[in-house]
Amino acid sequence: MAQVTIYMNDKIEQKVKNLAKSMNLSISKYISSVLEQKTADSWDMDIKNLSGTWSQVSSIEDIRSNESVKDAPRESL
Repeated sequence: MAQVTIYMNDKIEQKVKNLAKSMNLSISKYISSVLEQKTADSWDMDIKNLSGTWSQVSSIEDIRSNESVKDAPRESL
């Protein structure tokens, strides 16, 4: 396992300490978990669980065919 030295200002250090303590983690474990989340190659399970939950969403065809919905004017190039 790699060991890494990081530098942070006092304000960030205090935030990290407080968050790690609130999660009952060491600072090292907390930072490691944040880096793992930020570098993940897949969707978070909370996002995956949202799939299919919006049954009332209109299709793009329905939205485009609705005469009462006007497209915003576009800038000319």
